[in-house]
Amino acid sequence: MQDVRRLEPIPAGNLNQDSLYEQAADSYSAALDRLARAYESDPEARRDLLQEIHLQLWRSFAQFDCRCSLRTWVYRVAHNVATGHTVRQRRIREKLVSIESIESIPGGDQGELAASQAEALHRLSLLIQGLQPLDRQIIISYLEGMDAASTSEITGLSPANVAMKVHRIKHVLRRWFHEGGPHAK
Repeated sequence: MQDVRRLEPIPAGNLNQDSLYEQAADSYSAALDRLARAYESDPEARRDLLQEIHLQLWRSFAQFDCRCSLRTWVYRVAHNVATGHTVRQRRIREKLVSIESIESIPGGDQGELAASQAEALHRLSLLIQGLQPLDRQIIISYLEGMDAASTSEITGLSPANVAMKVHRIKHVLRRWFHEGGPHAK
């Protein structure tokens, strides 16, 4: 599921904002689309979010100094933009669910869990959208094939904490998915 090409190290003399953005957009476009889909279910708002991610990504390359990989930089910027979007939209649309609290989230009927792979992915996406921004960021990074060390660079958490959170989030999502949501008994 990972859409990452091996990139050559960027020579210090080639740190051009436009060329860095083009390289990042070419290499991570599909991953950024998936990230926006995981953070935003409304197609119009998702397009706006994706546009904002690309704008902020381009702007961020003015400060890119190669202290981390291009991949880490792209995910860090994208997750920060998406998290900010979520925080702004929270008051308008929905209350977010903490991994520790089991609240009600919209998301499909129990009888249709196995109807199709598309339906299953849609339900999982809805469950992920109901997580707190940090938990969402961690599980999306995990689903994109990032290891705990890479995710820790993006989130600022320790790799051990990231690994523990991935385990807990997977457990909760699995339970919610099979039980039809957080309130199903």
